[in-house]
This record gives sequence, C-alpha cells and structure tokens, in this order.
Amino acid sequence: MTTANGIGRRLFLAGSAALSLAGVAQAQSFPSGPVRITVAVGPGSSPDVLLRIVAEHLSQLWGQQAVVINQPGGAGSIAIRAVAATPPDGHSLYMALASNFIALPELQTGFPIDVVRDYVPVGYVGEHPMVIAASAELGVSTLPELVALAKQRKGELNVAAGNRGSILHLTGEWFRIAGGIDATLVHYPTASQAIADVLGGRVHVMVDAITSMKGAIQAGKIRPLAVASRQRLYNFPDLPVVAETFKGFEAMGWFALMAPPGTPAPLARRISDDLRTVLARPDVKKRFEDLGTYIRPTTPEELTAFIREQQAIWRPVIAETAKKIN
Repeated sequence: MTTANGIGRRLFLAGSAALSLAGVAQAQSFPSGPVRITVAVGPGSSPDVLLRIVAEHLSQLWGQQAVVINQPGGAGSIAIRAVAATPPDGHSLYMALASNFIALPELQTGFPIDVVRDYVPVGYVGEHPMVIAASAELGVSTLPELVALAKQRKGELNVAAGNRGSILHLTGEWFRIAGGIDATLVHYPTASQAIADVLGGRVHVMVDAITSMKGAIQAGKIRPLAVASRQRLYNFPDLPVVAETFKGFEAMGWFALMAPPGTPAPLARRISDDLRTVLARPDVKKRFEDLGTYIRPTTPEELTAFIREQQAIWRPVIAETAKKIN
C-alpha cells in the first residue's frame, strides 16, 4: 500500500531531480548575455583594478561581455542588497570584499543579508596584504619611526583608512591598538581621494594595498614602511613586515566571487571552473603580482572554509572597533 508519506517523498525527490536538471541545463547554456559583476568600491581602488583584469579575461572566455559595476557605500551593504535582488541565473555576480564577511555582520547589526549564509560561493579571486605607508614629507623611513613620531605628536597624525568597516579601516584600528598610539582615522570612499589628501598634506599616513598606491610610491610621494603579510614578499624583498614590529600582525585584503541567493549549484560550479581557468593564466598571475596581489584559486567549498577561518582571526579587532562605533 502506498502511504501519504511515501507519495510525498517521491514528489520531493522528483522535484529535486527536476531542479537539479534545470540547474545543469542553465550551467551548460551560460552565459546567454552580458554578465554584470558588482564591486562595492569606486573606480581605481585595488579591488576595482583587479576585477577589471578578471572581467577582461572572462569576457574572452565566455564570448560575452563581463561588465564591472561600481556600487560603493554602506560598507558594502548597498551592493549586497542590489545583487541579492537580481535573478539567480549567473548573469549578475558580486565580488565580495573581506570586510563583507568579517565586519559587516558585526558592525551593522540587524542587516538582513548574510553574505556567507545567503549568497552562493563561487571562488576566491585573490588577496593582497595591507601596507602601512607615510607621506614622504613626514620624514619617517620605518614603522618604528612612525610609531615614535605618533607618540611624540599625540593626536596630531591623520591616517587614511578606506571606508568605515572596510579591511583598511580594521587594519588601521589594529595598528592603533598594537602601537598604543593616538591618531585619527580618516575614511575615504576611493583610494584616489585618500592619495590626494596625502599629497596635499592633510593626511600623514595611509593604509591600503600597493595596487592603489603604486603610482604615488613610484613618484616618491608616498613611502611604504611595512607590509602586513606573514613574511616578506618575494617581489618586494626590501619591505619589512609589520609583524617584525608587532608580533602576529597579519592583515590581508581579499576578494571572493559570489552568486545571488538561489543560484543553482551546477551553475555556481560552472562559473567557479571558469574563474579558476582565468586565474591560472600566466599573464593574469603576473599582472596580479605586479600589483602586489596573489592568486589563490579555490572551489566553492574551500572558499567557505577559508571565510570561517578569517572570521575567527578578526573577531577581537572587530570587537574593539565596534566599541568605538557604538
């Protein structure tokens, strides 16, 4: 005799199989038009520059244009809401910043969307360590010299530290905590605005990736003092690591491609495979490394595990930052 439970189970399995087949079909036919990839920063910022390199190569691979959409504001919340409202067909993606995973849930309590819980992971794009740099006019050459000057000029130094809630902001907070210094963090929506104020003498120190500051560094206007990587970078061997001054200090900006809630797993895997294909190209790897960014291709599952690890690392700094904001 067929029970109601048995019928219900068969209907559930049949529905699941149909959805799976539909997802496979979507993956096979993707993309059928332009793909919009949104990033929550302004043009010229490090993530924007890197995403445009990826988009250029995805466009070649897909035979369809991958279009970069800049949507800064709200520590990423504006972009996250916008992409979450798009159809889950792969033609609208979001390149999430590290802060979207580690800071947004803590600093914007009540925000209805959790990027890890609600979005569908696609793959890791890359990472770049944060650099603490100073205006050449400040007259310091090392991180210890900067700390000593900040203590001597208590409350006088301004530090450009990206958008509020960004990894730049959190790195600036960690620097103040580790150094025991009294300096003012100044927030900017774009790196170009921050650099303009450093060059104009209104800001003395800048936290960002080499990608953003490279032109000003090459012009001798901004002097990198230390990089917050685990060890010295092979392509910047003379740049000390922050951990040589503050033990355990490691701050990386990183980026992950995510798909809107409800995106079928087969489609997300297809985009993930294409992303890894692009990132494996030697010319892409070289362009990233020239900008101080390092590729780490992952599967969707590996990406999720990495995010959870980063959340644990940053929790103490975020707790201190939340006290200042709240």
